[in-house]
Amino acid sequence: MTGKSSAGDSDLPASLEAAWGLRERPAKGPRPGLSLERIVSAAVDVAAADGLAAVSMGRVAQELGASTMSLYRYVSAKDELYVLMQEAAVGPPDPLAALAAGAGWRAALLEWASAQRTRFHANLWVLRIPIGGPPATPNSLAWWEQGLQALADSGLSEGDKISVILLISSFVRSEALLMSDLSAAVTARGVPPEDVVAANERTLRRLVDPDRHPGIARLLESGVMGGPDDPDHEFRFGMERLLDGVDALIRTAGGDAGPA
Repeated sequence: MTGKSSAGDSDLPASLEAAWGLRERPAKGPRPGLSLERIVSAAVDVAAADGLAAVSMGRVAQELGASTMSLYRYVSAKDELYVLMQEAAVGPPDPLAALAAGAGWRAALLEWASAQRTRFHANLWVLRIPIGGPPATPNSLAWWEQGLQALADSGLSEGDKISVILLISSFVRSEALLMSDLSAAVTARGVPPEDVVAANERTLRRLVDPDRHPGIARLLESGVMGGPDDPDHEFRFGMERLLDGVDALIRTAGGDAGPA
């Protein structure tokens, strides 16, 4: 996509026009130092410090020392600002080392998913932005493209490839959001994580009836709930099971499952 659009000749949402650089820049006003890039950067700083709920046009304007109305010359609404904030914070994907090394689709997809997770954990507020549709901004399309490239030699149909990408992306977002919520809950209680785990286990032991909850009772007796807390365990476990499923799908489709 190249060139600039004029008012009324584009059917793209305003947020996508801004993300792709298709919108005409406003004429210089009384504050020539104000720019779309500065507005987005200030909004990202607010979200990183105080969460997405703290982001408002008024708060961002205050951070920039500008009037709220002056921001609307660059950003038409807060929803548009959200799109641009996510685009700036998550950024484009780095090249996949697994693809360059010819390590196969499984290693490439695991690296791809891990990279997404890392970006989310560095910007957990991004997970609070409502999903308004399929990927359409430059960086989101770059991530989508990279995931599809990881499956390029798998032998899967194009429809199955995108289904795999959506499945893994959904898992990454869900796991990161769950870990974010759990971390926030621990922080709110103001005690070390291991103390929270121990307190939760004691609560369950008081409430669980082995006759009504035999599965939970066996879990408690096994001692696994009080074991060392590995924040990456559930992600690795989930990804391995998902990739096992993709492996089975590829074999069923007669494709190349590649290295185990």
